[in-house]
Amino acid sequence: MRATRLVSLVAIVSLAGALSPAGAAAASGLTGAGSSLVAPLIAEWSAAFEAFFGTPISYDPAGSLAGITAVSSRTVDFGDSDAPMTSAQRSKCGDCYQIPVALGALGIGYHVDRLNLNLHLIGTLLAEIYLGQITRWNDPRTKALNPNASLPNLRIVPIYTGASGSTYTFTTYLSKVSTNWRHRVGSGLIVSFPAGVPANGGAVSGLLRSTNGAVAYIGASYLIADALAAAAIENSAGQFEYPNLSEIESAGRTVKHVPADNALDIVDPPKSARSAYPIATFTYMIVPANDAHKSLLKPGVPQFVGI
Repeated sequence: MRATRLVSLVAIVSLAGALSPAGAAAASGLTGAGSSLVAPLIAEWSAAFEAFFGTPISYDPAGSLAGITAVSSRTVDFGDSDAPMTSAQRSKCGDCYQIPVALGALGIGYHVDRLNLNLHLIGTLLAEIYLGQITRWNDPRTKALNPNASLPNLRIVPIYTGASGSTYTFTTYLSKVSTNWRHRVGSGLIVSFPAGVPANGGAVSGLLRSTNGAVAYIGASYLIADALAAAAIENSAGQFEYPNLSEIESAGRTVKHVPADNALDIVDPPKSARSAYPIATFTYMIVPANDAHKSLLKPGVPQFVGI
């Protein structure tokens, strides 16, 4: 990959706005749960917030669905999800703000021993891999995309996660680029994968690293941190792009208006975004209007930086 840092701060609500010290700091601090994709960024925000305002923040990267569930039951002060809440989830959460706070992306990591070449993949091929229709790395369709690579006769091991925002983003992408996937599997926080092996969010990197032949969708910041290889993915303009900062920014720039529920879709952006990375996503902070620490949870004004 061409970047040393992935999680983008291009379109954020600053932590000082989304979590604003409008009153005395709560002695016990703030608690949150949700997306593992954005966890590295929240860790940085939390350290800065505590240093500046003296209020600690504890965040459990248990997954987007867990975050939505926890904030809806008011067992945490805020949740974070890479998938916007459904109408049923919004109703259950009650008087909650859903705020798009950051841009991130899923990288497609792979582990093929002694393959020292930047791998190119396309969405329809990824769909066929996760459908169990392409099972070997030297399949003619993979070789056609990578004519200069010595792809081995090695079994492909697709790795997937359970209830997660990453699964939502990845299956949304596959549903957009593959009619077969859309009709057979569809998209969501939870789907029934026809092929592959499961991994919990925090275990994806380790399973990918230890499994020769594996491919996985994983937050690109984790790929960078763990020095794992990432494939270049073809976008709608026919360009092969990596999940680097400028390519994620390009996907974010396709947002032209914000709907009433703040749900923003930048997966598989149009051809006009020639350099956009196609598996980028917003992540959402979910904040109750009447939390016990509401003096610290004051919605701010979105700050769009560099767009």
